[in-house]
Amino acid sequence: MPIQLLPSALVDQIAAGEVVERPASLVKELVENSLDAGASRIDIDIENGGLTLVRIVDDGCGITAAELPLAVQRHATSKIATLEDLAAIRSLGFRGEALPSIGSVARLRIASRARDASAGAQLRVEAGEVGSVIPAPQPQGTQIEVRDLFFNVPARRKFMRAESTELGHIARLVERFALARFDVAFRLRHHARVLLDAPLAATPAQQRARIASIMGDSFIEAAVPFDRQSGPVRVWGWLGQPEAARASSDQQFAYVNGRAVRDRLLANAVRIGYRDVLYHGRQPAYLLYLELDPQWVDVNAHPQKLEVRFRDSRQVHDFIVRVVHEALGVAAGVAAPTARPETLGVAAPAHRPTALGAPFEVRQPSLDWTALSGAPAEILMSQGAMSAEWLQSAEPGPIVALTDGVLGTAIAQLHGVYIVAQSAAGLVLVDAHAAHERVLYERMKREFGAQPAIQRLLEPQVAEVPLHQTDAFESLRDEFTAAGFEIDVLSPGRLAIRTVPALLAGADAANLIQQVLRDLQEERGTHHLEAAAHRLLGNMACKAAIKANRRLSLAEMNTLLRDMEATERAGQCNHGRPTWTLLTLAQLDQLFLRGR
Repeated sequence: MPIQLLPSALVDQIAAGEVVERPASLVKELVENSLDAGASRIDIDIENGGLTLVRIVDDGCGITAAELPLAVQRHATSKIATLEDLAAIRSLGFRGEALPSIGSVARLRIASRARDASAGAQLRVEAGEVGSVIPAPQPQGTQIEVRDLFFNVPARRKFMRAESTELGHIARLVERFALARFDVAFRLRHHARVLLDAPLAATPAQQRARIASIMGDSFIEAAVPFDRQSGPVRVWGWLGQPEAARASSDQQFAYVNGRAVRDRLLANAVRIGYRDVLYHGRQPAYLLYLELDPQWVDVNAHPQKLEVRFRDSRQVHDFIVRVVHEALGVAAGVAAPTARPETLGVAAPAHRPTALGAPFEVRQPSLDWTALSGAPAEILMSQGAMSAEWLQSAEPGPIVALTDGVLGTAIAQLHGVYIVAQSAAGLVLVDAHAAHERVLYERMKREFGAQPAIQRLLEPQVAEVPLHQTDAFESLRDEFTAAGFEIDVLSPGRLAIRTVPALLAGADAANLIQQVLRDLQEERGTHHLEAAAHRLLGNMACKAAIKANRRLSLAEMNTLLRDMEATERAGQCNHGRPTWTLLTLAQLDQLFLRGR
């Protein structure tokens, strides 16, 4: 077949295949146009999962009658005009492809009235054929109807899923818009049945109500708010509690300058920020809003604009990692309990710490303790109250120095597993193993990060790695050296490990290096090395922590409670399990029906 120009109708349908993949795709394009038009309310009506009808009504700036024919021409747009505009896109749409693409594979009707126009006008497009502009009764704003999607492309229509499936994609999409723009009211209806009604959310309480309607009350009640800025880059939002992590990533919402994205860099940064407090294989729930100069981000990197590229991806990635890590690492002594006593059948405590106040701030009732001086360690050991093993793992200082503390005073050990403590607020239950694991783990991390001592191996350990990972190692040689490793390349695929950090002297160094290089494909920056080392330190802490059925003295239990209060992220062990919970006096009274 000779080279020839394709007919315009065929060109339009080929282009439409990139823009209109399914009904949800056209809803996305049309809602983005409404948002770019400054709409404060957007109504979306759907029939038969969007295959029969999609109608979008907004109160935006509208389109003049003279511009309607131009609006359905390919690459006609009001949003960019120069290469400089393309390098700093501030709108959601900009390519000028949505309306002509939709009109080429459906029956399209546009009715609009510009802000200062005395009357409205409408235009119809059917299978690429553009009709005439005629007057139409229309309030300010735009109404777009798309009927019989793919009626002229039966091969595409037969690939559509069931009505419920297509409707699910649309509902999920509108939820993302609703979480992106609190300043806009959204309503989604299917055959006149309201699926989503999100009124304008101007106040923080209204915003939380909108989030709760989409992500659930349990998320927003316990979520940790965060808001940090570094130069021109700001990141804010809400982070779900680690113990509420899910099996899937269906409650992960990320936005860049108001644009919903599925970006691997952002997802990876959040995952690393959760690294020390999450169950392995679980997915955190979060709402993350990233704001930065449009010149720093390329939104023209994906046909459907779902992915973006950052000019300085390393800086953005590391900033988000730090923010998430700090937000989840509530300062010691004020961390809210992560296990919830509501599971015992009692109501939430009257003064339960909430994460909905100032970012990173969690309030606890002030405690009034009488300080008790501790006995010398030698006397306690001679009386069998304190073991040498425990003293090696405990922080220096008085053994039983009971000062004001959230966790109170230990009074018993339950089933060889739990510490029972009494505080001014009520009854505290602590998982001794999980708590001690976190204390040891954080201490190991501090020592590891402070230029650790070096241990030279008697004989080099050889790590066998895939050939392509040898180059990856060469690019990171300085980082390995700074961490305390001395590694030489014996041959492609064979690395000789001669020194390791002293903290890892007993570890399988070859396995550690293999793990680090494998993780390079998923993790970025210096975090791949840090992540692998921390996983190993976490395993070491788990093995060294108190085991079940080990009998503890009251002095040992109280020492652990004080260590927890001096340890960040003490609310979870490094595997993400909760370490303690609180039953308030009011909840205990409720359990026993006191005061009724």
